[in-house]
Amino acid sequence: MAARRTTTKKPNVSKEELLGYYRDMLMIRRFEEKAGQLYGMGLIGGFCHLYIGQEAVVVGMEAAAEEGDKRITSYRDHGHMLACGMDPRGVMAELTGREGGYSRGKGGSMHMFSKEKHFYGGHGIVGAQVPLGAGLAFANKYLENGRVSFTYFGDGAANQGQVYETFNMAALWALPVIFVIENNQYAMGTAQARSTSSQEIHERGKAFGIPGEAVDGMDVLAVKAASEKAIAHCRAGKGPYILEVKTYRYRGHSMSDPAKYRTREEVQKVREERDPIEAVRQLLLTGNHATEDELKAVDKEIKDIVNDAAEFSKQSPEPPLDELWTDIYADAAQNA
Repeated sequence: MAARRTTTKKPNVSKEELLGYYRDMLMIRRFEEKAGQLYGMGLIGGFCHLYIGQEAVVVGMEAAAEEGDKRITSYRDHGHMLACGMDPRGVMAELTGREGGYSRGKGGSMHMFSKEKHFYGGHGIVGAQVPLGAGLAFANKYLENGRVSFTYFGDGAANQGQVYETFNMAALWALPVIFVIENNQYAMGTAQARSTSSQEIHERGKAFGIPGEAVDGMDVLAVKAASEKAIAHCRAGKGPYILEVKTYRYRGHSMSDPAKYRTREEVQKVREERDPIEAVRQLLLTGNHATEDELKAVDKEIKDIVNDAAEFSKQSPEPPLDELWTDIYADAAQNA
């Protein structure tokens, strides 16, 4: 087996930034591991799609975001929630269907929102969030607020017709939207080479005049640099941009997927050679930004936060039946 990926290149970020990326990615990893445990215990029902392995994508994107930027994604959404600052307690309580959750236990894993953090959902219908993300960008342009919409979807969703309808409208109206294709290579369970005729998905925007590029999604610094370029493009009024962030998920499509379409050796090879958290850990150690003991302390702190979130979710009551009838329609008084 090949050795772990190492680098001697000095990152163009401060020690504090690098530690922040390490902490944020580790938070997502430990949270998702705990979510997997709770699912196995029967405390999380329905579907549960984990983000383990893809942490560098959303952490790199959020590193370049500004207050007021909006984000929308698919059902693999827990990492996006945590990366934009949503409370782990509220996220875990929603996963377990408890009243303390962000949607008061009614949405579960795939339907969580936070107006405060400008997070407009996890969406269960494949590709459905893409036109909605363009709608968020349309609102930003209409309001002339200088904000950008991060619209995430996967390599599987990239074959949906509504994606290309949205590309067309976004290009026509020069909308400030970044289409972030989280290409984890397998969609639900079919390798990209077997399901997608063009292997460079970001190039599909050329027909609409939308620029795009491929990015190493296992390198948080590469994602940050690419997102800064894309955001500058959008804020300058030049219209949409496509980032195909090539990443890899370690677990199956969902907790019910045994992932027999790939070998254990393949997954292990990626873990050992390209793990995004280990790469930053090595940068911290080789750059003398942190010691082994300091990084162990960070891990312990994060485990404590995640355990607290799990305990909070267990103690939070299930929502009463009349909660089913709330938040169905907009408050007419507020919109008068």
